[in-house]
Amino acid sequence: MSESKDKGFELPEKYASIRKGLSKDKAKKFDEVYESSLITPGEAVGTIAAQSIGEPGTQMIMRTHHFAGVTELDVTLGLPRIIEIFDARRVPSTPSMTVYLKDEFSNDEGKVKVIATKLLELKVSDVMDRLVVKLANSIISLFLDSAKLKEFDISTEEISRQIAKKVRGVDCSFEGNVVNVKGPKEDVSKLYKLRAKVKDVHIQGVAGIAQVLPVKKSDGWIIKTGGSNLKEVFKIPEVDETRTVSNDLFEILDVLGVEAARQSIINEANATLKDQGLTVDQRHLMLVADTMTSTGGLLGTNRYGILKRKASVLARASFEVALRHLFKAAASREVDHLTSIVENVMINQPAPVGTGTLKLVMKRGKKK
Repeated sequence: MSESKDKGFELPEKYASIRKGLSKDKAKKFDEVYESSLITPGEAVGTIAAQSIGEPGTQMIMRTHHFAGVTELDVTLGLPRIIEIFDARRVPSTPSMTVYLKDEFSNDEGKVKVIATKLLELKVSDVMDRLVVKLANSIISLFLDSAKLKEFDISTEEISRQIAKKVRGVDCSFEGNVVNVKGPKEDVSKLYKLRAKVKDVHIQGVAGIAQVLPVKKSDGWIIKTGGSNLKEVFKIPEVDETRTVSNDLFEILDVLGVEAARQSIINEANATLKDQGLTVDQRHLMLVADTMTSTGGLLGTNRYGILKRKASVLARASFEVALRHLFKAAASREVDHLTSIVENVMINQPAPVGTGTLKLVMKRGKKK
């Protein structure tokens, strides 16, 4: 610990090393912010954070989806989104990204639209006018839409090449705007399975990005997407990977690491609450995010995540499936040392918070 000269309180070594490099005015401001952040020893920070998030949460609108923009980009907001964040759902109901572009591209609307087209996942079904299955000679004929081929700047030859590359055991040929795929002979069921597979072949763009929406901001254009694929989007040279974000927490964890996932929890929760006109102190959200990422992974605030890791048997049993926890603990002869709040409240004794954190030992004098 290191002492601050201006305020006379002790700083942890980590903060003291940061303070050393600051000017006198900035160091004074640093001390003020640090001092205002301190809490009384024994304060029940977890309970206060839960109440501070839960109380405004009851006022949230129970709307599952919201459509933004002329192309109707589907976004989950309100209470369902908060539940997704704090439960650490593996896949969000409406994955999306906010793609920022490098400065030389972000102010040119024409270039932005070209990049947006490059991001959009394109399948054979997206450029197809109609499909005909010729059972007699086991051929699937794809009639392509010439307007869409021009819009997405792709040729019939490229589509034929992609199908031949990604679907095993087929021969492809093309003529004009028609691609012919030769399938297995005298096997109707396999031919119709092949039909579905051919329609789903990925031609170009980023897999998983089903929608793109260029949006004009004060400092330039950004691209909102329906669908998320951080790893592949980062490979596009025009994309600014330092600012591009996704709402998929597990994808951020895999691509950018646990610190980025922690910050994303805070940002996503803040944005969802702000959209509802609600304000929650940043420190409460930081405490929840710290707890969810404290293991180096991502745990939800449910019985499969954080609560599963609680040392106290009674605390685990107080949440859900009480008998299962109690039977399991009895079978393995677990001991509950009653060190936290929940279990002490359950057995009606002072909890180790506030004045309950202290034990008073008094030496009584002998009676005369």
